[in-house]
Amino acid sequence: MLEDGTWTQQEEGTPQGGSASPLLANLYLHYAFDQWVQQWRRKKALGEVIVVRWADDFIVGFERQSEAERFLGELKERLKKFGLELHSEKPRLLEFGRHAAERRERRGLSKPETFNFLGLTHYCGKSRKGWFTLTRHTMRQRLRAKLKEVRAELRRRRHDPIPAVGAWLRSVVDGHFRYYGVSGNIQALKGFRYEVLRTWQWAL
Repeated sequence: MLEDGTWTQQEEGTPQGGSASPLLANLYLHYAFDQWVQQWRRKKALGEVIVVRWADDFIVGFERQSEAERFLGELKERLKKFGLELHSEKPRLLEFGRHAAERRERRGLSKPETFNFLGLTHYCGKSRKGWFTLTRHTMRQRLRAKLKEVRAELRRRRHDPIPAVGAWLRSVVDGHFRYYGVSGNIQALKGFRYEVLRTWQWAL
């Protein structure tokens, strides 16, 4: 572990961002979560249940609110058996989906809440024909952090040949577009590209 420029040896945990971390999460959660949640869906759920997991991040969607509340409680107990616990700030129960906006409006509530998953903020949106659609935008925190990283690297590369810097920036923008290039996110992508170009112009 590197903190404040000093290397220290750690006996527990995995390096943040290291390849071992998601690999071990997949192996461990296959038994602690995946197999259990499939059994829970078959044996206890009466409504539809959707599960999406990526490494140690996951979302579970329920047709019925009562089942969502029950699942959350049982999930905490399940993870305890493996020495795991949910992050104190991350678990949220929220109303989302095709009928969420209409139901909340009838109860005098505001628009459905949003949630972040894998670097994207998810919204209950509408298509041009007025149908429900899942809308995703780049998380603002991720966007700001990436632009800050680009500015710092441009300062470091200030004396490098211009074509070399241009090639590097192109790879940065291409990689960003490949990851965040989902339907409905075009404005955030354009904004990122514009800010990168503006930052490069300032650096030049």
